[in-house]
Amino acid sequence: MARYRDAKCRLCRREGQKLFLKGARCFTDKCAIERRNYPPGQHGLNRGKLTAYGVQLREKQKAKRIYGVLESQFRKYFQWAEAEKGVTGENLLRLLELRLDNVVHRLGFAASRREGRQMVAHGHFQVNGRKVSIPSLLVKVGDAVQLRSTSKMQARIDDNVNAGRGQVPQWLELDSNEKKGVVRSLPLRDDIQIPVAEQLIVELYSK
Repeated sequence: MARYRDAKCRLCRREGQKLFLKGARCFTDKCAIERRNYPPGQHGLNRGKLTAYGVQLREKQKAKRIYGVLESQFRKYFQWAEAEKGVTGENLLRLLELRLDNVVHRLGFAASRREGRQMVAHGHFQVNGRKVSIPSLLVKVGDAVQLRSTSKMQARIDDNVNAGRGQVPQWLELDSNEKKGVVRSLPLRDDIQIPVAEQLIVELYSK
């Protein structure tokens, strides 16, 4: 399973804003953006102004890093979004939001998408009553995502839910007692609260 293995805080510093890649740490003074709010590298403090292409590239990189996908995966999502009816940029973000690891995070079961990915990969969740260990699985309207009764993550998930760092979006329904969430509808652009200008990504891939 391919994934980024280097320091996560460097990614936030490179984009110049919090991407909330490390869960609770991002809400403390230990956050890299709070301590060193400039790009990593020897010349981080002396980088010049971005070109139009550079701005588009940074938006694409930001979206990839928020959702934890690599270039080949991201390009595949874009191709799917382009083939669907509607606005390509919004279709792209909708597909990324419907990933199972993201849904686990949005429901509050995981402090970050990275933690949600690990929980799913280790088989702690089931979809519609069946064990699933594929973080990239795209859920559908009506699907029920629930913590397995045999999982040893009960205490950890209780801590995450009780922390309440983010509000569960309207397209999801949470039953915190049963550790269960249901996909009520497809997410709209207003429901996807991430700092990404998706139109710039479309322009980049349309060159």
